[in-house]
Amino acid sequence: MDNIVVMGSGLAGYTLIRELRKLDRQTPVVLVTRDSGDYYSKPMLSNALAQRKDAASLVLTQAAEMAAQLGVTLRPYCEVTAIDTGARRLQTTQGELRYGRLVLAMGADAIRVPLQGEAANRVVSVNDLSDYTRFRALLAGSKRIAIMGGGLIGCEFANDLAAAGYAVSVIDPGPWPLASLMPEQAGSQLLAPLAALGVDWHFGTSVSRADAEGAVLRLTLADGAVLHADLLLSAVGLRPRTALAQQAGLAVNRGIVVDAHLRSSDESIFALGDCAEIAGRVQPFVLPIMHAARALARTLAGTETPVAFPVMPVVVKTPAHPVAVLPVAREAAGEWRMQANGDGVKMAFVDGQERLAGFALTGAYAGERSEMAKRAAMPHLGRG
Repeated sequence: MDNIVVMGSGLAGYTLIRELRKLDRQTPVVLVTRDSGDYYSKPMLSNALAQRKDAASLVLTQAAEMAAQLGVTLRPYCEVTAIDTGARRLQTTQGELRYGRLVLAMGADAIRVPLQGEAANRVVSVNDLSDYTRFRALLAGSKRIAIMGGGLIGCEFANDLAAAGYAVSVIDPGPWPLASLMPEQAGSQLLAPLAALGVDWHFGTSVSRADAEGAVLRLTLADGAVLHADLLLSAVGLRPRTALAQQAGLAVNRGIVVDAHLRSSDESIFALGDCAEIAGRVQPFVLPIMHAARALARTLAGTETPVAFPVMPVVVKTPAHPVAVLPVAREAAGEWRMQANGDGVKMAFVDGQERLAGFALTGAYAGERSEMAKRAAMPHLGRG
């Protein structure tokens, strides 16, 4: 078999195929997806309200048109139930499918926090277009929205919902917004601007139970506080989809373990995107996915190409107070240096050799991300 089967029609899968077709128009490619295969931008899910876009208007290209443009055989609404690595064969809900090379671009699942209470099943997550369709339907008639999670997605949804006129409560066990990405001096900059829009913050606690009082949710927090909301949105993070890979005998850790060529422990199977762990890291952001897809396309086209990641700042879509951050590993040795004005902070993390190893930019400083990224790629920070 000389064909390539790609599992997953998200940014990773479609970007890989698009890059591959620039190099190779001949190799048969089959795209297997659990959904319709319509192409849309997943990052837009958390700020679509501000753009007045419903689920249908988020679709950039219909599946049939994508398949025609890229010269692929599309298998929509097709669930893969098993991978037989010895026979290079997939068992699916639409029958057996053989592959020469297999690319796993399956994404990640929303983490579900176990809650007590008879309304615990009313928690909503938004991880794909069908989730967003349901979310928009539930918003009709709602006024108060509670969000579990004060990280990147939680803050983006909080800004989007509050700007659209909803009263928003954010609950997070961490000490400040974006605590996993930025130090307190930077993360705390979001507090007042989003509060001015109508966001109520609850840190150092979590939702422990959800009960129904008619159509309203009564939320009991771990610290004993009680909140009422019409809708409870969970934005506590994602977990890479690894079950199929693990059942097939592939090496799995936090994600599907792959080398610099995106190759798994089986030489004919590759992985990229949210489900992949590349050199010990899962990188669920747009830029790493794009770079990995370009490298893998060249490898699949016959030129073994390791992925090389440049400096890649993360942009948090919070228009009330913009944020750009180059995260620093928790174990990194160095110090944070800060500048501040009345509208944000500029923080640089400098190692022992005076190299810029990370940064956090908020408010008026967020526009400096390109300049700071260039400095982070240079050997020395300098003092200017």
